[in-house]
Amino acid sequence: MSEPVQVPLYQAKAEFFRMLGHPVRIRVLELLQNGPVPVRDLLQDIDIEPSSLSQQLAVLRRSGIVVSIREGSTVSYALAGGDVAELLRAARRILTELLAGQSALLAELQDSDRPEQPPAHADA
Repeated sequence: MSEPVQVPLYQAKAEFFRMLGHPVRIRVLELLQNGPVPVRDLLQDIDIEPSSLSQQLAVLRRSGIVVSIREGSTVSYALAGGDVAELLRAARRILTELLAGQSALLAELQDSDRPEQPPAHADA
């Protein structure tokens, strides 16, 4: 009997980020940060076809990032753990820093694009 093949950690991380790499999945995770949300509310907030949302929720559920909760006829979803919310907050901080840097670079480029002003003459 052979040993199971171990996936290198960097490959597992890449697969994890690839799984997160869909705008609807990210939006679902953002909406779940404050607790369980019924599917009908997710549909209202995300404005996509129910079948598309169902497909994306299934990916998140299979990965173990979200769990489904059934109460009568209502199905809600919740984050499986708080680490995902922390990851989203970290991503927001990183994006804020990147965009602030890009904004500063853009301002610098715009300033350098302006024509030089001739020096003012003292006798004018």
